[in-house]
Amino acid sequence: MARTRNRTPRKQAPPGARIQLKWVRSANSTPQKQRAVIRGLGFTRLYQVIEREDTLSIRGMVAKVPHLVEIVEPS
Repeated sequence: MARTRNRTPRKQAPPGARIQLKWVRSANSTPQKQRAVIRGLGFTRLYQVIEREDTLSIRGMVAKVPHLVEIVEPS
């Protein structure tokens, strides 16, 4: 009998939503894949805050490096 997997529905942000990310920890001594994710997000220096479109792909990239990047809450 084949096992089926119940997938949770993905929650998407409303169109045009933005997310602010802050690079809070150095990528020194991290695997090359994690450094590539940091560069792929567009970070160039530590403690930099960038704004990106709130998409599932960006959220997935942030999920790969949660110890290096944090989501900044708008104030």
